[in-house]
Parts: sequence; structure tokens; C-alpha cells
Amino acid sequence: MKFYKQIISKNIAAFLGCAIFFGLISCDEDLTQVNKNKNTNFPSQIINNAKIVQRDSGMVKLRATAPLIEKYEFIDSPYIVAKKGINILFYDKKKPTVPGKINAKYAKFDEKKKFYEAKGNVRIITNENQIFAMQSVYWDQIKKEIYTSDTVFVTDKDGSTLVGANGMRAKDDFSAYTFYNNSGNINAKKIPEKGK
Repeated sequence: MKFYKQIISKNIAAFLGCAIFFGLISCDEDLTQVNKNKNTNFPSQIINNAKIVQRDSGMVKLRATAPLIEKYEFIDSPYIVAKKGINILFYDKKKPTVPGKINAKYAKFDEKKKFYEAKGNVRIITNENQIFAMQSVYWDQIKKEIYTSDTVFVTDKDGSTLVGANGMRAKDDFSAYTFYNNSGNINAKKIPEKGK
């Protein structure tokens, strides 16, 4: 009789163990189904009054300030966004003491593609003191190219102006650029003579 009671209690324990195991597995499956429908597009990091310094080989390449920066990393294409505007000082190896400046009301950086976009009263001031004004601009960091299809207003340090009505395309260091459908008041002394 004692032997019979041991077998029954072992069977009951095994049965309860299996019931708990299958109960947990079915709960896990239900949770996966529930999690499929959850929104993962929320900021993983939020920085208020951000002050960012980016360095390369000890040299400061960039200083940025923004009232709010949010990082979204739980999605297929992670990105960082400054929805309340951003001010950036960028430094060039040729003139490390004179920074260029970028101001915009909105900025976004796609981390995988190394692609930046800035929108809303975008102002770029190069370290040569050229001022580029437009409503939006895009920077492909991999191709080292900046472009926009918006109207671009450029003021040179000598006061001459240029308007690219259909946008521009430029190297990201502004050493060369192309304007589309342009017009303006250009300093004639800067135009090279033929053959020079």
C-alpha cells in the first residue's frame, strides 16, 4: 500500500509539473502575440539642454547644443532627432580655430545611413564667412555631399549675393558647389579670365 501511495504522489507531481510547464509555454506564446502589436517607436534616450562635443584624434570636430534631443534605437532604422532646433559649430582641419555654424529649427540623423537632414530656417555659415540660407538641407556623410532642392540664398564675405532658385549640390567642406537656375549680384573681380 505504501508503494502504491508513492507511485500516485509521483504521478501527481509529474502531472502538475507538466501542467505548469505547458501553462508557462502557452503564456509565452500569448505574450509574443501581444508584443507584436506594441509600438517600439519611442525614444530610448532623451536629453534636455544637450551640449555635445564630437572629437576625432583629439581634435574637436563638432559642438552642438539643442533644447531637446531624442534617440530612437528600438526600430529598424535608428535615428536621433532634435525637434526643437539645433545649433552646431563644425571645425575644419584647414582652419581649426574658426568654426563654421549650422542653425535649424529641426534636425534628424539616420545612424545606419550616416544621413543628416535639417529643416526650418536653415543657416549655414562656413569658416570662410559665406552664409547659405534655405528651408531644408541634406547631408550624405558617406558621399561627403550636401544638397537641397529649395531656393538657396548665398551671401559671400564681400557682400555679393547669389540665388539658386532650384537648389544646390556641394561638397561637404564647401570647397566646390553647383547652383541650379541661379541669379544674383556677383563680384566681377572673382570671375577668372579665359585661360587663367
